[in-house]
Amino acid sequence: MRTSLLAITLMLSAPAFAQNTPAGDVPSKDAKADSAKAEKDVVKASVEEDVQPVRRSIPLRGGTLAYTVTPGHLTIRNDEGEPTASMFYVAYTAAPANGRPRPVTFLFNGGPGSSSMWLHLGSFGPMKIDASLPEMQRPAPFRMTANPDTLLDVSDLVFIDAPTTGLSRALGKAETKDLVGVDHDLDAFTRTIQRWLTINGRWNSPKFIIGESYGTLRAAGLSHMLADKGVQLNGITLVSTVLDIGLLFGNYDQAYVNILPTYAAAAWYHNRIADKPPLERFLQDARNFARGRYATALQMGNGLSAEDRQAVAAEAARFTGLSASYFIANNLRVDPDRFRKELLRSSGQIIGRLDARFTGSSPDLAAAGADYDPQDKAITGAWVAMINDYLFRDLGYKTPLTYRPNNYGVFPLWDWKHSAEDQGQQTSADTSVDLAAAMRENPNLRLLAVNGLYDLATPFAGAEYDIGHMRLGPAELQNIRYTYYAAGHMMYIDPPSARQLHSDLAAFYAAAQ
Repeated sequence: MRTSLLAITLMLSAPAFAQNTPAGDVPSKDAKADSAKAEKDVVKASVEEDVQPVRRSIPLRGGTLAYTVTPGHLTIRNDEGEPTASMFYVAYTAAPANGRPRPVTFLFNGGPGSSSMWLHLGSFGPMKIDASLPEMQRPAPFRMTANPDTLLDVSDLVFIDAPTTGLSRALGKAETKDLVGVDHDLDAFTRTIQRWLTINGRWNSPKFIIGESYGTLRAAGLSHMLADKGVQLNGITLVSTVLDIGLLFGNYDQAYVNILPTYAAAAWYHNRIADKPPLERFLQDARNFARGRYATALQMGNGLSAEDRQAVAAEAARFTGLSASYFIANNLRVDPDRFRKELLRSSGQIIGRLDARFTGSSPDLAAAGADYDPQDKAITGAWVAMINDYLFRDLGYKTPLTYRPNNYGVFPLWDWKHSAEDQGQQTSADTSVDLAAAMRENPNLRLLAVNGLYDLATPFAGAEYDIGHMRLGPAELQNIRYTYYAAGHMMYIDPPSARQLHSDLAAFYAAAQ
């Protein structure tokens, strides 16, 4: 996809959700100009930290898992001791079973500009929204039940809302622009994790990070920044990976190479592949084609002969379910939005971006690309309703603030520059450099890359490319594992994938301690 970094950010969140910004949260230009008059009506976060713990339990595998859920705010400060942000988190802790400190895992979504509600209510917490089918969720009341695949049996969990999202807000003299940007964001999360470890006495616990989407870029950056502050991590899990932001959807042939195997997975799922071979073998063949003949053809540019162009288009069509003529018309480079429209165009449907299994109606048969994401629309209403219901009614959390599922108003302010080891200041962040440095310096650090086969937002072959191009030696490479699931960007909402993911994570945690 040929687009600006600003447009890229629109694609990297957990499900995009357009909402009107609540009054007093991020004023318009006119409101800022008149801010003195409206000061009494502005709701602001308190510099005072708070915790509001609640004791709960759920049935789990024939027994009972008792835990404490603690929503709260903590205050992070700059090096001069001035408050810069009130960071909201929800922590789940259980009693140690063997007298040893339990592991603690810090989790967050991406965006940038997304709260952690997607992971919080959909993945590893003890309570989970039922969103298992690739179709629109039923209207309210939505259902949240005990999570049979919670990671709380393995590790304590701390879900953190990024600055300006959820209930996290700027404090003191700090403004939104001081908290939004690759390095600003990394600094805020580093200080948040340090502060949580301090106030909870958990510095000697095994420490893990789970980040999703842009949160994987953040997690990779944190691996090195935290290490520089003395926070040694045991393991990092990247869910739906993007480490090199410029490469993902930039004007690079590699982006098309990376996404073609995911096109193949989507075409296979929607029965657009003749004789449907076994999925695993089919995707390996697609990888081989994409990285071989297809990549070579794209590199040839205008030097590719008409005969070779036609042959490559025919083979691309065989893997993707599109026509060879469509590939020719698109100069062999089919953008994801066009693929999502073209695959089922004849039936008047589009497929999901975050999860290609989802479909939606699209009656404009002449449109070039998909105009919305069916997966996003299928689940967003349930998540927004339930995060508010769970925090404010069920847990009874008291705050004058409004929960922001996202704050995509940070896009115009986001600073994409990143200071990376050995590369100076990058203008387009690539935190694989940070992660490689952290793994070289800490040979015990383990990495798990979790991939959805039907994820068109962060394709699995892109994760393989980003991680596969880190400068690591044989010893560090032994600490990397990839897992794959027949689901999308949020594979944890798919019950069979969630069960397998829990099993994979339990083994990963056991090996990393």
